[in-house]
Amino acid sequence: MAKKQQTRSYTEAIQNRKARYEYQILETLVAGIELLGSEVKSVRLGKASLNESFATIHHDEVWLENMQITPYEFNHLDALEPKRSRKLLLHKEEIRRLQSKINEKGLTLIPLKAFFDKNGRLKVELAMAKGKKLYDKRETIKGRENERQLQQLRKQY
Repeated sequence: MAKKQQTRSYTEAIQNRKARYEYQILETLVAGIELLGSEVKSVRLGKASLNESFATIHHDEVWLENMQITPYEFNHLDALEPKRSRKLLLHKEEIRRLQSKINEKGLTLIPLKAFFDKNGRLKVELAMAKGKKLYDKRETIKGRENERQLQQLRKQY
């Protein structure tokens, strides 16, 4: 007998859509994240948000701030704060390199997306980013509109 394929209603990745609009992405890296209790179940159900979140470095550790993870509804044991600081798991060499670049160039660490790897572990894609000015944002919008118009013209012919 063939086994039934289980279908999961899990989300593929949690995106930070505003990040690419608000910041110029210079470099990306993937880090693990330390979660407590039922937070993993909540993220698997898509009840997490990276909007307005950022990473900071304190005492040679990287912390993710303002990531919203809604508490799992069937968890009755421990009440976790939805926007608490969460530790990111990186090697010390990577942390030192990030620290030096941030101090030197005035860059920011922004999470782009959170996803599960092939082993089922939650990972966060961090970007070293520089804030865009207003005219850069207008340029981005203009380029996007031009690309849409080109796609529409290609469909017509």
